[in-house]
Amino acid sequence: MEIFSGLFGRGDVAAEVDDRAWGRAMLDFEAALAQALAEVGLAPAATAAEIASVCAEIELDFAALGAGAGKDGTPVPALLRAVGEQLSEQALAELHRGATSQDVVDTAAMLVARRALVPLLADLDAAAAAAADLAERHRGTPAAGRTLLQQALPSTFGLKAANWLGGLDEARERLATVSRQRLAVQLGGAAGSMASLGEHGPSVLAALARRLDLSEPTMPWHSNRVRPAELAAALGVAAGAAGKVGVDVALLAQTEVGEVAEGDGGGSSTLPHKRNPVAAIAAIACSRRTPALVATMIGAMGGELERSAGAWQAESETLSDLLVLTGSAAAAARSLLEGLEVDRERMRANLDLTSGLLMAEALTTALTPRLGRARAHGLVEAAARNAAESGKPLADAAIEVAEIEAVLGREGIDAALDPASYLGSTDALIDRALFAYRRSLEEE
Repeated sequence: MEIFSGLFGRGDVAAEVDDRAWGRAMLDFEAALAQALAEVGLAPAATAAEIASVCAEIELDFAALGAGAGKDGTPVPALLRAVGEQLSEQALAELHRGATSQDVVDTAAMLVARRALVPLLADLDAAAAAAADLAERHRGTPAAGRTLLQQALPSTFGLKAANWLGGLDEARERLATVSRQRLAVQLGGAAGSMASLGEHGPSVLAALARRLDLSEPTMPWHSNRVRPAELAAALGVAAGAAGKVGVDVALLAQTEVGEVAEGDGGGSSTLPHKRNPVAAIAAIACSRRTPALVATMIGAMGGELERSAGAWQAESETLSDLLVLTGSAAAAARSLLEGLEVDRERMRANLDLTSGLLMAEALTTALTPRLGRARAHGLVEAAARNAAESGKPLADAAIEVAEIEAVLGREGIDAALDPASYLGSTDALIDRALFAYRRSLEEE
């Protein structure tokens, strides 16, 4: 729907998945099939050239194709009638030879996906690059790590960005692998045996794959739906990785948190002061819609015998929606990461909100060598409870505990409660994430 396209159709993927894109992909199949037949000597070169020329120039009536799909269960017969009306009798005799409607639609799905994945992967690449930049620039920016929406331990904003990077990069790499290796041509004929092509079936398949620049499958996959399911799963993972970034940014942009803001936030229809995280919202909304679509694609794997009655037909529009939504999520993640504003001072202030309670584990760790972990944990737990109930800083509550004071003294307590002293392997983890990201770029 155009009215919601800014939310669910961001970026350049939607244009690669519309009626024109599907029509072009089906025509490309028919042209390439005619040329493959000529290449192996099953059709005259002149008729192949005629078919290819008509397929390149014809303007399709998509309303008529839609009506044809309602009549025949697939738009292919209507497309063939439209092409056939412009062919000579000799060329018409060779049109669609050896193929069936599912061959056309399945191969078109692979072509549409491959073309749509170009801008989609570009947006994922850019989003990952922006996350990598944030991880590097903010590796030393202290920030609260939160679990179950509560402050847990000190961390850095760089580590948070490195985790975004890991998700985006892994999802991008998986989707790129599917694009390179698993998008294959489909040609099986009426029941998957290539009967009408005789012994020439494998040769035509190989020539068709070369001409369409798709992988050549070992066998026709009309009843083996692993390839479209793999594509759907990879798209769902990519949308989820983008959605994760959106969720975190939306939470961190809350008024009460205020640690980040989108560089180009949206407004409200009634509240003049609002600066809403619209790109984050778009990434989240798109990612929330994808799991059911992935489930539909996986559910369609269990089709009946050599051609399913309804399961296969459920895939095309589902795949289109998945491509558009994942592309929109990736474009939204790119937008928000490239323009993200980070408030270092607010992050530091939020670290101090609990007056040291965030550092309770660090205090336990400092006491453990002398007192043992169980005793240290019990003492700090009691001090933390006292601090929470009285409103005093944890340092003041801890110094009142004789055993803690005897082991650490005030100076040792203050050192243990310094967030910068309890960051663990943060730097090393950020380096590992950046190294893995850069290596993945070099390997492609």
